[in-house]
Amino acid sequence: QVISSFIKLCEEERLDDISLVLVGTKGWKYEGIFDLLQRNKNIRNRIIVTGYVPDEDLAALYSGALVFVYPSFYEGFGLPPLEAMQCGVPVITSNTSSLPEVVGDAGILVNPKDTDSICQGILNLYKDGNLRNQMARTSLQTAKKFTWERCVQKTISAYKMALSS
Repeated sequence: QVISSFIKLCEEERLDDISLVLVGTKGWKYEGIFDLLQRNKNIRNRIIVTGYVPDEDLAALYSGALVFVYPSFYEGFGLPPLEAMQCGVPVITSNTSSLPEVVGDAGILVNPKDTDSICQGILNLYKDGNLRNQMARTSLQTAKKFTWERCVQKTISAYKMALSS
């Protein structure tokens, strides 16, 4: 959906000054992604497929992004959107699974199957610098709620409660 949304925005809104960076290894049904890239040769040079990126290099990629788009169908926790938020990047993600709980009101929540809502979220952030800045500040504040120290403390509390019952 992200690639389709990007292509649609570039063609319909004439956005010629942005690129799409796809990060990660080839996953489930990846063949369709490369088929879509092949069919859209006029935009293919603006879609960068990095493959695997080491964890220590992700912050640089996040920090250079206008927006982080993550329309996942299922997430156990939602670490990639949280990592982007920790870098002060506006996030567009799914309104499904754990993602709304992680992102809260700091991001734009969309149906991961709805290309139009993904397009609208990207376009709003592209056109509105004030919205981007406000979402970046909110992302940083929301991300502060999720620390490993807090995770450890909550885990200890849960074990103590379980042992006392």
